[in-house]
Amino acid sequence: MAHTIENETYDLQLDDAIKEIKAKEAKMILIQLPDGLKPHADQIRRTIARECPGIQLVFWADSCFGACDAPIHVRHLGFDMLIAFGHSPWRS
Repeated sequence: MAHTIENETYDLQLDDAIKEIKAKEAKMILIQLPDGLKPHADQIRRTIARECPGIQLVFWADSCFGACDAPIHVRHLGFDMLIAFGHSPWRS
């Protein structure tokens, strides 16, 4: 389902992300956004948090140059899941 964010419609596939969070019972999630979506981080956070109460969302604030620039080097910090918006689908 496409979600409207500040008068623009993006198909962020938030419903799929929420299903995946619930299926994996993830509690601490790192979210990476391309620069164009960073101003909408709070709306994305509210949508996910409403459907998945009790989770901790952390937004990656560094640069984002595509799927090859995913912050996988932070795995040791204990994140259960990385959601990288704006990339082609991939699974690790």
